[in-house]
Amino acid sequence: MSQILQVAAIAMATVGTGAATMTVMKPEMADLAVPEGDWSADKMLDGQSYYIEGVDLDSGTALLDELVFRDGTFQSVNCQTYCDFGWSNYQTKVLDDVIHFTATTQCPDAPHTVVWYGTVTEDQMQLAGTWTTRRWYWNHQIRFSAEGSTTPPIDPNVTG
Repeated sequence: MSQILQVAAIAMATVGTGAATMTVMKPEMADLAVPEGDWSADKMLDGQSYYIEGVDLDSGTALLDELVFRDGTFQSVNCQTYCDFGWSNYQTKVLDDVIHFTATTQCPDAPHTVVWYGTVTEDQMQLAGTWTTRRWYWNHQIRFSAEGSTTPPIDPNVTG
């Protein structure tokens, strides 16, 4: 009978430990919600580079980057430096003479996903995004906004 009690105690401890582990896990964190619409991969921004200045909306940290569009793909120079994100497809749509674009980029070596959504009017860009890191034991997200233009900065150190 003591073996039965031992087995029951081990089973209870296992279930209890599993329940405790589950409460430590973080709930899913949503990426930036991109507006729905008639998105297309039409290469509308190809050949453009935008030099952006932005801010981490939670910490206030300044963000400087260069966004490059070519051959229907998009790249953030800073993301490339940080985690070799590579080139990712982008999509566009036009509403009232404003080009809207979106891209989702993923680091191949770590659980980082960046969702970009911006608007372009002439040579000016407005941008919002999220950088989300998802691990089984915690999630972290950086929400950012930025603006910029096709005009390179006077200070060559601005884009990292």
